[in-house]
Amino acid sequence: MVMRLNKKEYAKLVKKQSPPSHVFLDTLKAFLVGGGICALGQGLVTIYTNMGVQEKDAKTLCSVSLVLLGVLLTIFGVYDKIAKHAGAGTLVPITGFANSIAAPAIEFKSEGYILGVGAKIFTIAGPVIVYGTLASVIYGFVYWISTLL
Repeated sequence: MVMRLNKKEYAKLVKKQSPPSHVFLDTLKAFLVGGGICALGQGLVTIYTNMGVQEKDAKTLCSVSLVLLGVLLTIFGVYDKIAKHAGAGTLVPITGFANSIAAPAIEFKSEGYILGVGAKIFTIAGPVIVYGTLASVIYGFVYWISTLL
């Protein structure tokens, strides 16, 4: 039996089945968690700088530390629990990028290291890396041309 609905009936059914959205509360949670991750990053830069690491290297260490933290939290299933409540607050910082790389790799580990992890690790990150590389080449070319004029 096929159910035929017009647009109004479908919209009514979707509204009935969809949970209500608490935009203010969701935005506040995303802001606090995302801001907390960024504050943690700033704290790491300060700690590394106070340990005698030059500021440029401290920022690199901070990025590496946050990626490692994002991957570890993904491996232990904690990142998804935080993201369930914080939404976009966990997607925007660098930890969200680490999660987007680690999650497919972990999910497809059962298919083997080559065809599972190796093939799926770049599902989300691949296009980002390609776009970033291509965009930087184009921007560099435009800058180089502009210096010749």
